[in-house]
Amino acid sequence: QVHLVESGGGSVQSGQSLRVSCATSRLNYSQYCMGWFRQAPGKEREGVASILRDGTTSYADSVKGRFTISQENAKATMVYLQMDSLKPEDTAMYYCALRPTLGYTRCPLEPSFYGYWGQGTQVTVSS
Repeated sequence: QVHLVESGGGSVQSGQSLRVSCATSRLNYSQYCMGWFRQAPGKEREGVASILRDGTTSYADSVKGRFTISQENAKATMVYLQMDSLKPEDTAMYYCALRPTLGYTRCPLEPSFYGYWGQGTQVTVSS
């Protein structure tokens, strides 16, 4: 069973930065996709960024140039989302997700692709 635990959310002002983290036990899958998603009240969950085990990344247009996804895979697997130049519209609950997978050269940003989810961490950006 895979457990994903997010941390690092908080409240910041517009223009500031925040890094959220996702921790899980070290993944031994030969290939996997991990992604960050967000959901604001009254809106559907949307993909923000994803990363393949080999390091290939994908970003939603709304965050390109501002957010960076990265990973570590040592004793534990950690996936980070560095968020710079935050805007009030970035306010949402942020979730990380995982799908063991083969044959993909880039990880999708569709939530339905992913099978394992964390509980989320709240990010609030005030103007």
